[in-house]
Amino acid sequence: MFPKNAWYVACTPNEIDEKPLGRTICGERIAFYRGEASKVAAVEDFCPHRGAPLSLGYVQEGKLVCGYHGLAMGCDGKTVSMPGQRVRGFPPIKSFPVEERYGFIWVWPGDTTLANADDIPHMEWYDNPAWAFGGGLFHIQCDYRLMIDNLMDLTHETYVHATSIGQKEIDETPCKTTVDGNTVTTSRFMSGILPPPFWKMGLRANSLPDDVPVDRWQICRFTPPSQVMIEVGVALQGHGGYDAPNDKKAYSVVVDFITPETETSIHYFWGMARKFNPTDKALTASIRDGQGKIFSEDLQILELQQKNLLAYPERALLMLNIDTGGVQSRKILDRLVAAERTASAVPAA
Repeated sequence: MFPKNAWYVACTPNEIDEKPLGRTICGERIAFYRGEASKVAAVEDFCPHRGAPLSLGYVQEGKLVCGYHGLAMGCDGKTVSMPGQRVRGFPPIKSFPVEERYGFIWVWPGDTTLANADDIPHMEWYDNPAWAFGGGLFHIQCDYRLMIDNLMDLTHETYVHATSIGQKEIDETPCKTTVDGNTVTTSRFMSGILPPPFWKMGLRANSLPDDVPVDRWQICRFTPPSQVMIEVGVALQGHGGYDAPNDKKAYSVVVDFITPETETSIHYFWGMARKFNPTDKALTASIRDGQGKIFSEDLQILELQQKNLLAYPERALLMLNIDTGGVQSRKILDRLVAAERTASAVPAA
């Protein structure tokens, strides 16, 4: 159950630079490739001739050529040519609105008439010399909403990520959740604590001491269909916490794009945009590696959680105060999915 009239991150540009990419997004099997003038294109991953995946073919003169019998497909889903055949009567296949922005390829898997590229969220950190970004992609066997639950409730850090970003003060500090339209925000502020290992590294990277009390913050923001941006950081105590000047803190945004593949699997695009020491490429690589290990711990939990939920569908789950961010996010998603179903049920005039 996921909204389809929305922009989802489908892949990164490097994934389609050399050859087409086949990827399932919200149950739609899609072939992504660079067409004419290297402009990104997305069509149904299905050759109308014999049903072979078009993504197994190659691109020639801006056309996607099927690797089975050489049918050439245009970016509009219409067959352009095929050796020895007249293609005028060939049935078209789906094409999908697709955009390349902020270092990602975005696709709209729903009603094409509703797609507006201006609705793609702005990324302040992209191509900004004050910021550095590094990230990766995981394929995870879980409902996309479980990942949203996970990211909107960082209490789990104390236990799942005990050796990196977890600490007991997270458990001991209450969080606050607010809803503003389609945005859910869960925040937690900790004062006068010692930084955990990951943030000790962050402080050192910004030429700050790592053995003194700090103020720490976590501000998780969900926006549909499945984007979670988490402002995180630590500041030397006594300098304003979240509002401390840049030379007194280590501040980052955890970037999370959760793209449903099926009802029980996702493409998880993760990363961290940091606003300290942005020119240090070795630091970017080190943070990416550390973050990858952290999210690998989440992957294990989520996949086993999904197996349990499928094995015990009759079990009712508890909803506690720490779950409020995820619960409110799900309510927004339920509302959007219901609206799409209602719209699709209305007969055309």
